[in-house]
Order: sequence, then structure tokens, then C-alpha cells
Amino acid sequence: MSRAKGLLIAAPRSGSGKTTITLGLQRAFARRGLTVRGIKCGPDYIDPAFHAAATGAPSCNLDSFAMSDDLVAGLAGAAAQDSDIILAEGSMGLFDGVRASHGHTGASADIAARCGWPVVLVIDVSGQAQSAAAIALGCMHYDPRITIAGVILNKVASPRHRRLVEDGMKRIGLAVLGALPREASLILPERHLGLVQAGETEDLMARLDALAAAVSEAVDLDAVLAAAGTTEIAGSGPTGAPVPAPGRRVAVARDAAFSFIYPHVEAGWRGEGAEIVAFSPLADEAPPEDCDACWLPGGYPELHAARLAEASRFKAGLARFAETRPVHGECGGYMVLGEAIEAADGVRYPMLGLLPVVTSFAKRRMSLGYRVVTTSAASALGPAGSRLTGHEFHYATILASSPDGALGEAVDAEASALGPVGHVRGHVSGSFFHAIQRG
Repeated sequence: MSRAKGLLIAAPRSGSGKTTITLGLQRAFARRGLTVRGIKCGPDYIDPAFHAAATGAPSCNLDSFAMSDDLVAGLAGAAAQDSDIILAEGSMGLFDGVRASHGHTGASADIAARCGWPVVLVIDVSGQAQSAAAIALGCMHYDPRITIAGVILNKVASPRHRRLVEDGMKRIGLAVLGALPREASLILPERHLGLVQAGETEDLMARLDALAAAVSEAVDLDAVLAAAGTTEIAGSGPTGAPVPAPGRRVAVARDAAFSFIYPHVEAGWRGEGAEIVAFSPLADEAPPEDCDACWLPGGYPELHAARLAEASRFKAGLARFAETRPVHGECGGYMVLGEAIEAADGVRYPMLGLLPVVTSFAKRRMSLGYRVVTTSAASALGPAGSRLTGHEFHYATILASSPDGALGEAVDAEASALGPVGHVRGHVSGSFFHAIQRG
């Protein structure tokens, strides 16, 4: 088996255009006939679906904080087998993470160092010229574990602007691999948790082809390919599913309201021999009766609250299912398992009422960060006392919640106590926390 070379596409800060350029590169190399694998650094659960669409191959997340070294090694090694190139996408700024031990901060730089991938910086040069080189120079020297292989300039205003920026990069000895002009049509649509989901993006393949054409014209693809480094993985790989399957045949809600589930979680379930059966609550489908567990992922149930409230077959069927079998809801799934969702306009919609929580989008507040949860009761996540790492990202607020029957106790990345999280009632469990790995 061959082992792919890889690159990390990163930026000094969020909003630099790295997602757009990463997708353009992935699509451009795939159109050349290369076998391309995409990877997302960090806990983002939207971008991997875009990577899969751009490359035609599965994507996954790598996270140095929430994943063990062996899990990172296993996922990266699997992606590298029989591929020509891995194009990984960073999150936030290249070195942005949490205060943790070196190499386990959750920063994209950790993954580049661990996998031996050089970094291509994407720099938004709007409002600056030679000063962009000072930013790049800082990135080159900040972390000796990584190598900055080159830079792609984004939002270049004119040929003169490009020449000035390139003069600065020449001064520090950093190759300019390409330069993209300002072009609003290349921006993918967004909503409050990031990009609009891949499955909802109108004319997605046409948009990806347009990105590939623009990147192919503006970037030296041969130079990018030459900059890639051999994937170097040290570790034994995972010994089981990162989050053990809750059953042998798992009903997973999958539609526009429920789609935020990490690819490595489902892949781990399949690796254990579990079968995943998709069903659609928005189509008023109940979990199939021949399944022995049900999982409601996160997503955007607040955008579809009225339809979910009227989905009588879904609600009755899931309630009946939960009488005898485990049901778990993550984030949006937790909200739907609750008593009601208050939409942004203040209208309250009744949900399943299986967990004692009422959530609201009328007064939004962002909750964001890594979580380490120790469960207080047995649930679909495992026996009481299970330790799980994961992430929370939502804008919902809790209007009402019972203090009884918490799923577990949580701390943040710095081990600061956050108190009880989620609920367990009978066979039903849920929380705002997205589990990444147990153990």
C-alpha cells in the first residue's frame, strides 16, 4: 500500500479564506485524477462533508486535545493508505488552541507536527502589503516543530498590490504559491454555526468546480504538490471504536435537521461490526423497529421546529422505541428530546418531552469549547463513570431544566468545573456535548 503525502492548509487567523482555498485545491487535484483525502483539524463537524464532496472520498477530524495520540495516528494512517495526497484544513489560527501540554493543545500546528505535514499559509492581504511578510515570518519561527512551505495570498486588490506583497515574501525567503483576487462569488453561504451544510448548499458541485477553476488559474498546483511531505505516523492506532456503538443496529437520524455527527464516530461503529440505519424525522419517520439503539445527532432543529412538532409518527415512534431501547441526543438531538424548543421569533414548539429541558433561540448565546465529561449514570455513552472528551458549540439557551438526573459532570479544557450537564431518564440520554472519544 502507498502512503500519501500531505499538506496542512492553515492561516494566521480565522476568516482568511482557508476553507474556500482548501476546497478549491482538493477539487482541482481530484479533477486531475489524483486520489485526494481531506481532513479537518479540530472539532468542526460541517467542513468534513464539504471535503468529501470535493474529493469524492471520506473525510475525518483530527484533534490533538480531544483525541488520544493513538486515535490521531490511526485516523491519519487510514487516510494516507492508497491516497495520492492528503489536504488537511486547519481551524482558527494555525497556533490557536487551549492551555494544555505541548502537542495536545488542539491547535492545527500539533497535527502538522504529528503527521509530518508542511504548512501552506493562506493570508488575507486586504489592507496590507509588505506587512503580510512579517506575519508569515512570525509563523515560520513560532513553532520549530513545523515547516512553512509557502503562502497563498487571498483578496489581492491589484497587480501592483500583489507585487508589493511578493516583495515582502521574497525578503523572508518564502515562496508565493498563488494569489487569488477579491471575488465574492467564491464565498460559500454561511449560517450561525459555520457554512450552510453541504447537503443544503444549492448547486454544490457547480460551486466546487468553480472554486477548482479559480484556484487552478491562480495557484501553481505543481508547486503545491511538490511542497507536500510524506505522512509520518507514530503510534499503535486505536484498539476499538472511539465512542463505542450503543447497539449492533443503530438508527441514526439524518436529514437537514440532524447531520452533525463526527465521521470517525460512525466509522468506529462500523469497525465494531455495527450497522447504521438512517431515518428522517423531517419526513415523519420513526426509528426502525428492528434497531436496538437510536442516535439523534446535532444539526439545526430550530430551523425546522414547526415540522418536527407536527411529526406525529416520528414522535410517537421514538417514544415507543425509548421504552425498551437506548436513545441518545447530542446538541440539537438533545433539544428535540426535551419538552420544547423556542424559535428565534419566540414561538414555542412542543418536542418529545422525554428529557426535562426547554431550550430557546429567542435569546441566543454562544457556548463554545472542549468538554471532558464523567458520566453519573449509565446511558448510550457507556456505564456510569465513563470519561469522554468532546466539544460543545451552540447558540441555544436553556429556559427550564430539572436539576435531577444529570448525564454527568463536565470540566473545560483547563479542568475548570462547569457543573452538571445533560440528562438521563430511563433509556433516554442527551446533552449539548458532542462526544469525540471515550476513555
